[in-house]
Amino acid sequence: MSENVVELTVENFNDVIVDGSQSALVAVYFYAPWDEPSMEMLPNVQALAQGNTEHLTLALVNCEEQQQITAQFGVRGLPTIMLVKEGQPIDGAAGPQDSEQLKALFDKHLPKPEEGMLLQAAQLIEAHDYQQAYTYAKQAFDLNTDWIDARFALADCTIELGQVDAAKALLAPVTMVDQDARYQVILGKIELAEKAAESPELIELQTKLDADPENDEIKLHLAIQLQQAHKVEQALDLLLSILRKDMGFGDAKKITLDTINALPDGEPLKSVYRRKIYSLLY
Repeated sequence: MSENVVELTVENFNDVIVDGSQSALVAVYFYAPWDEPSMEMLPNVQALAQGNTEHLTLALVNCEEQQQITAQFGVRGLPTIMLVKEGQPIDGAAGPQDSEQLKALFDKHLPKPEEGMLLQAAQLIEAHDYQQAYTYAKQAFDLNTDWIDARFALADCTIELGQVDAAKALLAPVTMVDQDARYQVILGKIELAEKAAESPELIELQTKLDADPENDEIKLHLAIQLQQAHKVEQALDLLLSILRKDMGFGDAKKITLDTINALPDGEPLKSVYRRKIYSLLY
């Protein structure tokens, strides 16, 4: 029997139902050895419980032996399953249920994977570790692109990592009803980043490159300035244009590899530019 599966009795009722349901969902399954439908359904219930050991406890009630508990829950037929949270029944089902029906019942009340990922991202954002936070926020968003909280967290990480265009793309579909304070804060960060990218040094170097487009020294200096202005994609494109002509030019290779490695895991640019640099190196 799995560690999160228990036989419910009068003796452990308070520990399992009253106390245990404060921190985890408790599924109370009523069965009887002589009742064929409830015995047939039991393995499916146990399998679901074994797949959710962290957030779910399965309490099995043998109605033949635990008549007091059966009466307390008002069970009228078998099989019956009831979900308990914070000491109170919150949902349930009577009669035979297949695996899909049981999973749908549990999924309504169990934490979703993306919720845990977003919680991790939020904690890392609080600690200003945006690179690690990005990875968790991206995973949460990929699992549920309709979840506005995940979209905002990812956009926040994206702009903090200097990906202005990507952050703008994440905010673009947000409707008026969701344009709350979080939206305005991220929008403000985007505007500040765009202003910072218009530095005199950048403008001067871009003007020089326009006049001398094959000058790799200017390209290298401009790429460094673009990187500092969080225009990573433009910087990498310039660096690769240098390396395609001369792999040993200055610090171009080292700066390129450092820039790619500094991108967070899950950032699409990381895999794109890794492939590009590896095609040149090997």
